[in-house]
Amino acid sequence: MTSSTLQCAQTRLAYWLVLPATVLILAIYIIPILFVFAASLTDYTLVSDYYEFVGIENYRKMFEDEAFANALGNTFFYALLFLPGAFIISLVLAIAIQEQKQFRSLLEVLYFLPVTSTLAAMALVWAALMDSGQGVINGTLETFGIPGVNWFGNENVVLYSLAIISLWSIIGFNMVLFLAGLTAIPQNLYEAAAMDGADHPIDKFFRVTWPMLGPTAMFVAVTSSITAFKLFDTVAILTQGGPDRASEVFLYLAFLEGFEYFNMGYSAALSLFFLVIIFIFALIQALFTDRNVHY
Repeated sequence: MTSSTLQCAQTRLAYWLVLPATVLILAIYIIPILFVFAASLTDYTLVSDYYEFVGIENYRKMFEDEAFANALGNTFFYALLFLPGAFIISLVLAIAIQEQKQFRSLLEVLYFLPVTSTLAAMALVWAALMDSGQGVINGTLETFGIPGVNWFGNENVVLYSLAIISLWSIIGFNMVLFLAGLTAIPQNLYEAAAMDGADHPIDKFFRVTWPMLGPTAMFVAVTSSITAFKLFDTVAILTQGGPDRASEVFLYLAFLEGFEYFNMGYSAALSLFFLVIIFIFALIQALFTDRNVHY
């Protein structure tokens, strides 16, 4: 067998090996996105078999819709509440556990347990804990003379409550990612930094840990951002967008338009716009953080 024939056989084998993954990506991601885009250009509803092509009318309606502006604002405000905690708290916990000589494995398991829980089920537990009348949290606050909080009924507090629940569910996952990044840092770098005078923990962090943790930090930042914008479960279970639409986030609005008001064309336009927002946000974040990443 000549070298050219062997190379052709290897090329064909490579194509056959990637074919199953390619078919799955097309079937699960690409083709559904194309169908959603096509639906967004129509006035298709779930209550009628007849629909017409309306072009960009759904997108024009979107930018004139007060509910769209409200949901977009709620989503971004929630993301601003969620992202710093999801990143900073996870990093601090990872560093603290990394320094532990005893019970490290136990602590890792305890902090990771919320990740293994079903968020829909645990949302009901949090609803009981944060109940404004008989909740454990308000009962504890009142024991110390602090007035109870209407966690889900106060429009100024509800997004903070949802952020607390989401942080509880993701901190363990991000902590494990940071622990993996910390473990991969060579110890001789810390020894070299100490010889150069960087023997204080803060100096070690900024001169060695943070630069070497760059790839992990970038991954955690991007995945946490996507998670923040994908808020839906806890809203659907606990608040249904209330009170007074204070917790009506983008995905929940798309759900309402499609499956409550049956405006599937408009819901498809919202979903596609949401996908573009996530892509642009993740791309900007990746490009920004990649400049300061040490590989």
